[in-house]
Amino acid sequence: MNIIFGKIVDVQNRRIFNGEILYENGFIAEVREMDKVYENYIMPGLIDSHVHIESSMLTPQQFGKLIVSRGTVATISDPHEIANVLGLYGINYMIDNAKLSPLKFFFGVPSCVPATSFETSGFIVNSSDVADFLSRKEIIGLSEMMNYHGVILNDPEVFSKLNAAREFKKPVDGHAPQVTGKELKKYIDSGITTDHECSSLDEAIEKIKSGMKIQIREGSAAKNFESLFKLIDQYPDQIMLCTDDSHPEDIIREGHIDKIIKAGIAKGIDIFNLLKTATINPVKHYNLNVGLLQAGDPADFIVVDNLNDFNVLQTYINGIKLFDKGKLHFKLRGNPIEINNFKRTSVLSSDLKIKALSNNIRVIVVEDGELLTKSNIYPATIANGYAVQDINNDILKIVVLNRYDDESKPASGFIKNIGLKRGAIGTSIAHDSHNLIVTGTNDIDIINCFNILIENKGGLAACCGSESMSLPLEVAGLMSNKDGIAVAEKYNLLKQKAHEYGSNLKAPFMTLSFMSLLVIPELKLGDKGLFDVKKFEYTSLFE
Repeated sequence: MNIIFGKIVDVQNRRIFNGEILYENGFIAEVREMDKVYENYIMPGLIDSHVHIESSMLTPQQFGKLIVSRGTVATISDPHEIANVLGLYGINYMIDNAKLSPLKFFFGVPSCVPATSFETSGFIVNSSDVADFLSRKEIIGLSEMMNYHGVILNDPEVFSKLNAAREFKKPVDGHAPQVTGKELKKYIDSGITTDHECSSLDEAIEKIKSGMKIQIREGSAAKNFESLFKLIDQYPDQIMLCTDDSHPEDIIREGHIDKIIKAGIAKGIDIFNLLKTATINPVKHYNLNVGLLQAGDPADFIVVDNLNDFNVLQTYINGIKLFDKGKLHFKLRGNPIEINNFKRTSVLSSDLKIKALSNNIRVIVVEDGELLTKSNIYPATIANGYAVQDINNDILKIVVLNRYDDESKPASGFIKNIGLKRGAIGTSIAHDSHNLIVTGTNDIDIINCFNILIENKGGLAACCGSESMSLPLEVAGLMSNKDGIAVAEKYNLLKQKAHEYGSNLKAPFMTLSFMSLLVIPELKLGDKGLFDVKKFEYTSLFE
């Protein structure tokens, strides 16, 4: 029998007491109250209720190494990104790789591969595929239904997926930015239970009152905690915490779910309500086999120094101490493998030219820290009959290139607030289909970025004249098998390079990666052209 002592934070019964926990064979045998006084606090391990592991640029194994030190014992993951690249094989890769880690990785089946029919992905995951995955015990639900237009317009394929989730009695996650009123009611009535895309209190409260649970997101690109934290004390049973997308350097520097807990403590949120959002609520909503510090539960718990600083000292999963005072106590198993789907071999500079069809252009307007964009009309800068970059007004060219077809032409547009004054940056992490996306101040540097990405078959790149830097991502052009600290260091160098080129964005590469996400308003660019998300149709570059 193993014993651990401390101030026990009983989130379920809303009390803190000095005690000891007896555990063996991976389960808690008994929780005893003691007369002794202890300093450290023991509590249930933290859960990320919605994350795309691929967006960390790390495989599940490597991702787990980073987050276990932050007190995260489980994640609910949507392998949507790799499914767009490699279909069912990609989903199974994530599940199999995660099994090599002692962390508890739970997976839903992606509901929207591709997210829309308006872009080119590597594979299609249809309703039959979804039903097959939902029949598997290890799949906990249907992941975020991004095609809210399909729900509202009664798309038969969308409803086949929703009906499969209902048949297997598994929850459905949502994705409905700015959907309100009758359309929201129809969306929720279809069986969708959560949303992590709220950016205002009013939007979140309407969804809660309509029966949804809200996942407050604080990731690397989208940060909504400041806008939504009041919900935790107002609706403690209806809130969960998530990151959605986290880059490794942010986890190393700032934390994972623990950083959201720390932010909540600083706001004066009731500690039991706060911890409930990262423990009890996801366990109950998704029916997870994760312990809540009760007798008979799996021995999943963390030790922190106090409830003000909330520094994680130890992490236990199934009774095994995986992290202790700065050191990991486990090693990765298995041999890393590389998988990919990349057919592009070249792109011509002539394909990037944009013939001026009028004097005004429709521009994607970025807001730092938001996935939402605006659509504004600006005067075009025209040279020799072609629309070109306007660096003085921070209007740059942005180009998306199909990675799955070597014959297709790139799609070009213009973007504001990236901030580059020279050079170009690009990536193969381009939600959701993960084609190549590059933005820059001139076509030569844009082409050079594309060439590096093509040579590496995916990754990140920054170019300016003869200078270039890149981070290859050998797994599907999305992830690396390398250690998370090494990936974070290289990523930081790339980010610094983008800042040297003039960008003031906190996460310029991650922000860029969402500029082709055709299910987040208002204006985005896919491999087939400029897309008006509100109207859910292509739109013209020239006005």
